Amino acid sequence: MINLIRNPDVYHGENRKSNFFEGWYFKLVQPLTGRTYCFIPGIFISSEKGYSHSFIQVLKGNENKFKYIKFKKDEFKASYSEFNLSVGENFFSISQIDLNINQQNENISGTLHFDNIIKWPDSRINPGSMGFYNYLEFMQCYSQVCAVDGFIRGKLYINGEIIDFTGGKLYIEKNWGKAFPYSYIWVQGNSFAGGEGAVTCSIGQVPLPFPFKSFTGFLIGIYAKGRFYKFTSINKSSLSVKCEDEEVILKAYNKKYSLKIEGFYKKQDFMSLYAPSKGSMRPIANETLHGNLKVELYDNIKGYTIFNDDCFSAGIELSENYINLTNRMCFKEC
Repeated sequence: MINLIRNPDVYHGENRKSNFFEGWYFKLVQPLTGRTYCFIPGIFISSEKGYSHSFIQVLKGNENKFKYIKFKKDEFKASYSEFNLSVGENFFSISQIDLNINQQNENISGTLHFDNIIKWPDSRINPGSMGFYNYLEFMQCYSQVCAVDGFIRGKLYINGEIIDFTGGKLYIEKNWGKAFPYSYIWVQGNSFAGGEGAVTCSIGQVPLPFPFKSFTGFLIGIYAKGRFYKFTSINKSSLSVKCEDEEVILKAYNKKYSLKIEGFYKKQDFMSLYAPSKGSMRPIANETLHGNLKVELYDNIKGYTIFNDDCFSAGIELSENYINLTNRMCFKEC
């Protein structure tokens, strides 16, 4: 168990018999066109007979097209000591993916290699991006940022078209547990106009065991100018959330730094991804892969702007009840 806590990237489903899911999220951005694709391999273990299965979710961001491709449960294989897994004839790891999908009118094949991976800095006390929360056994959903940023080498053959991703950007994260949070906001981007930088944000309503109430937890990390900056519930940062029409504004701050993220999206661009809810995989996660971000990081002590840039091909995902997070958090100026 301790090895799994210290290495959140790896598979956590050993000996799980029911009500469990685990999925890895690989986001790929083509450098010249900004075309964005996402592949989500994973497994769902149900208490009901015949419901358990493995899967690969395929997202084509610029086409707003989504496929949920099912596989048999035993077609999922994963290591408990290293980050590598396979679903059918498709292989995924921190250093490459090898795809061979030929279902539901999707013919996708090829190998991509990943270089210059930027990890979320952690420690024994605070492992992975969730930190100390990984030691708590009652959590409904766990999250891990496996690769904040990285570069891609290689090509994919997608439905007769050859797409060269060499020089493009990579992002990897994963989730596992019993179900997704009731309400959450997720924002991610690493395709900035200036060529450098990466940001990832997860905000969710976290249920606690009776008689305690839920609380709002958040994990925000930004990699800028060769350094990593964290704004989290654990390190006593503060967060404010404001939602307007097709815009979400996040402001995080602590004694040293302030961060402002403005995320812009079109409701018509959302795709409905499958996520675990009420004992089954349901299309409850609304996501776009071509949102836009404005990101500014400020040094409160030295009084200057560390990073200020715009991001394209950004991921923005909202739960159906995401607006509840704004009601639970007080908005104030950084």
